[in-house]
Amino acid sequence: MTSLCGTGRKRGSAAHVGGGAAGGQMASSAGLALCGQVLVVRGGSRFLATSTANSDGDVLFTYDCSTAGKKSEENKGEDGQSVDKGSDTILASTFAKSGRYFALTDDSKRLILFRTKPWQCLSVRTVVRRCTALTFTASEEKLLVADKSGDVYSFSVLEPQECGKLELGHLSMLLDVAVSPDDRYVLTADRDEKIRVSWAVAPHSIESFCLGHAEFVSRVLVVPDHPELLLSSSGDCTLRLWEYRSGRELHCCHLTSLQEPAEPWGDKLDAHRQQLGYRQQLAFQHRVWDIVFEEGQGLWVLQDCREAPLVLCRPVDGRWQADPESAALRKVSAHLQRNWAMLEGESVSTACFSGRCPGWATDRASLQNTIHSRKPLLWARAQDMWHVPVSPSTRPAAGQGTEKLTHAQAGRQGD
Repeated sequence: MTSLCGTGRKRGSAAHVGGGAAGGQMASSAGLALCGQVLVVRGGSRFLATSTANSDGDVLFTYDCSTAGKKSEENKGEDGQSVDKGSDTILASTFAKSGRYFALTDDSKRLILFRTKPWQCLSVRTVVRRCTALTFTASEEKLLVADKSGDVYSFSVLEPQECGKLELGHLSMLLDVAVSPDDRYVLTADRDEKIRVSWAVAPHSIESFCLGHAEFVSRVLVVPDHPELLLSSSGDCTLRLWEYRSGRELHCCHLTSLQEPAEPWGDKLDAHRQQLGYRQQLAFQHRVWDIVFEEGQGLWVLQDCREAPLVLCRPVDGRWQADPESAALRKVSAHLQRNWAMLEGESVSTACFSGRCPGWATDRASLQNTIHSRKPLLWARAQDMWHVPVSPSTRPAAGQGTEKLTHAQAGRQGD
């Protein structure tokens, strides 16, 4: 949606999407979103959408939030000057499961909804506070938007001009929001180690809490093909598997102590043993900004390299390998090279606390942290779950290519 082995956050520190420093504007972030054969790449206030299909009639859609209208009213200081001017940076984005809709929120407190077939902006609405995560309901009738004050608002998709409705609230900042596949439950994760499972029709009624993380909970994901299971990632350097309706923890994977498996794991989450399995480690030469899985068993990696902005990995004989000869890769990379200005100066897309703090990424909305120039990717298989481990270190000098990134991702198509 963001270091695994890094130090934890300090209680009370401020959190920001985009990795900005506490108290200032949120820094720009680069990210990916994929649904079907439509790939979205975002950077700063802009995004571009293109097809990964090998067709000659490919259409490129671009959008710049700085040109959108309806900005929220700015807070004024005692001197009457603005103290909360937004930068238009995209903070979070997501597809509806069907791919018919795409939505984003930006640093100017706007929620922008798009139709994708063909691409068209349907509405620009204001939100009360800057948002940290958003998701469509399974019915695609509503958008749920979580913000930094701990509230979740719902916005109609069918009536794209309607104002938002307050659904529920936490006492601390929310870092992610998800819904169950049957739309019965809203799952929220906050920076105070909690996962709450609420009834969608009556959000004040709480079904359960999933408790066990020792640091902020950065992402939650209902596991594809196993709608009763929830996966969570946290700044305590663990992945945890839950039976979320009861709040029971089924498995805890400590990412700091993973070892290379003696034999390859199976292709799916072991639902009988209810465990995650570490599968493979990959390394990249350049700083990784974001990753996303595609339905056809591919992994797209967005990296800080203008000559090769994307890497496409595919499974070959049971091992994931880069596929540099892919026509789709060459086509999309060419689009990015021509639009590289939107990615220049980008940070890793993140939901991050000030100081040296752990973070994560999912294919909906990313959570990352500081990373080194060579980035090992560890694969824990839960319908393709992965992360990039991070060891604590001081930041190298400028020019040494130095970010260290941690991702936890389940291959959830359409997010």
